[in-house]
Amino acid sequence: MRELNQLLLNFNYKQNFKYDDFYVSDSNYYAFKLIDKWPYWEKKILNIYGEKYSGKTHLANIFKKKNNGIRINESELTNENLKNFKLYENIILDNFTNNCDERLLYSLFNLIDQDNKYLLINSLIPINEINFHLEDLKSRSKNCLFAKIDSPDDDLMFAIILKNFSDRQIKIDKKLIDFIIKRIDRSYGKIADFIYKIDELSLKRKKPINFKTVNEILKV
Repeated sequence: MRELNQLLLNFNYKQNFKYDDFYVSDSNYYAFKLIDKWPYWEKKILNIYGEKYSGKTHLANIFKKKNNGIRINESELTNENLKNFKLYENIILDNFTNNCDERLLYSLFNLIDQDNKYLLINSLIPINEINFHLEDLKSRSKNCLFAKIDSPDDDLMFAIILKNFSDRQIKIDKKLIDFIIKRIDRSYGKIADFIYKIDELSLKRKKPINFKTVNEILKV
């Protein structure tokens, strides 16, 4: 990709959660390989953790599509949904922040064990570091596979920035992407914030993105 002078991919501006759209680098390799390795996991529960916008939900959707699972957000975890889980071999609990009833989570863990199912939990921090009130849940949360998505390396930052501009049908020179990488914080959240601001500015001014525009956003 970097050999092209102008970079433009014909994607519609929407989130693409396809297998081939996930860019694998050293930052997320282990998490991706575990998703790819299913069902040959050492344990029935996998906890992928990392900062917001790091690709956890993308991996969850790859896992769901590949293995005919069901994905819910933590806020949707109810007794009724626990009953529905009986129909699926693979369950995904996305955006977990420990704001649900701990008894429901413990029941979910029991369901995984009793019915020989698999559970993927996405969270910002590893669940074994969460101070659960239920002692049994504390113990169970330690008996999982853990995969951290690290801060993005240069290759992943390049891919994320390129993908986001491409989703918006915006042409950008590769030298400008390299310029951004050297100056932006190595954070998925900061990258997302930068893309949002520069997209807004570009639409407002109806002009191509250049070094002056990028500098203006970076200094905000």
